[in-house]
Amino acid sequence: MEATEILEEKQVMASRSHASPQMTVGAWILTFVILMIPLVNIVMMFIWAFDATSLRRNFARAYLLIWGIMIVLSIIAAITLVALGAFSGIFSSFM
Repeated sequence: MEATEILEEKQVMASRSHASPQMTVGAWILTFVILMIPLVNIVMMFIWAFDATSLRRNFARAYLLIWGIMIVLSIIAAITLVALGAFSGIFSSFM
């Protein structure tokens, strides 16, 4: 039994030594400062999302996915509101 316990402990230690690097608090602060700059934030999100070595890769992909979903939902909401306005006759007073 002790041999298997030693083997399991070695496997746990080996898995801990191969852990991926983490970003520091300063790196996250810099990330959020970059995200506050218009147009630069969009460009950087695409750079980080498609860079295979970036530590921000999954964050950028999730951000772009949520951003895309929100744009689609906004377009659907705008079309729905215009259609409801057209059917209610609100635009007939302008013609």
